[in-house]
Amino acid sequence: MNINAAILWEQGAPLSVEAAELGAPRAGEVLVELKAAGVCHSDLHPARGDWPTRTPLVLGHEGAGVVREVGAGVRGVREGDHVVFCWAPPCGACPPCLEGRPVLCDRLERTTYRNRLPAGDTLLTARGQRLAHYNGTACFADFAVVAEEGVINVPADVPFEALATLGCAVVTGVGAVMNAARPEAGASVVVIGTGGVGLNVVQGARLAGCARIVALDTRAEPLRLAREFGATDAVEASGQNVTERVRELTDGRGADYVFDTVGAPATLAQALSYARKGGTVVVTGLSRLDALASFPLFSFVMQEKRLVGSLYGSGRPARDVHRLVELYREGRLKLAELSARTYALAEVNDALAALSGGEGARGIIRW
Repeated sequence: MNINAAILWEQGAPLSVEAAELGAPRAGEVLVELKAAGVCHSDLHPARGDWPTRTPLVLGHEGAGVVREVGAGVRGVREGDHVVFCWAPPCGACPPCLEGRPVLCDRLERTTYRNRLPAGDTLLTARGQRLAHYNGTACFADFAVVAEEGVINVPADVPFEALATLGCAVVTGVGAVMNAARPEAGASVVVIGTGGVGLNVVQGARLAGCARIVALDTRAEPLRLAREFGATDAVEASGQNVTERVRELTDGRGADYVFDTVGAPATLAQALSYARKGGTVVVTGLSRLDALASFPLFSFVMQEKRLVGSLYGSGRPARDVHRLVELYREGRLKLAELSARTYALAEVNDALAALSGGEGARGIIRW
């Protein structure tokens, strides 16, 4: 079928929104008409060249839409269902899947992380060339074909603007708290970076009953939003003596839990300095592939701090998305408020520029 897609022909160059061809869904695959897609740093990184990737490819991995066609053998969804994308569709049979850790599925290394469908190939073409499906999703397009495991049913009464960021930023941020850290009620928390994921870490900490939630950012607007999402304190991180300020806010000890949503070498070192003795640092941010971090090992051991990596919320997206939707419907989770700016697909480069400029919250592409 003929579609419009945002194609990255060359890293560092603007995306080109143009006509492309998309093949029909095969066995185990579904065709989804896009209704909303979040614009995430994980789209910005390959576009800018921070992460090496083969081009051309269609970007986009955080979105929601309506199932329009299902391939043979598909049982989990049917035509007309409203769905959220899951960019890490598990095979269900490898050791990590059997251990209950589907986000670490072995198949992802051969498919999603190589920008292929689980079948191992691509259904996209343009200008006579094959196009890769970014993260196996490629949802910066009118339509996308994904694996059956790559979509999660959601109630039809939830607005697509609210669903746009659910399948990545919300699952990642709230899950880092609920699944990776599991803080006790009354705990103190520091969140480094209050973009899309950071705001959801703040929400997760609020839902967990944390007493002190300190948001750190270098920009005023994200800090203002962090307060709206539940932060008890907002600290300008570009100033001096941030460590001292964190200690003042945590009874002189440092935080029980620190979440680094930036994932840069500098922010990791800062995160460890903000954590109390016996504290936990959870890193969700993905840096450049060649980034190496260093921190004082002596104090790390002597103070028995813990360092944890958290990918995609460290849980089970198919289960967690349903829980998050229910929290939203109960009025306990902000979703629509994450979508601060709306763009047409033709304006995707403006959306990426706004994200790069740190304008706060998420921009979404709306059809």
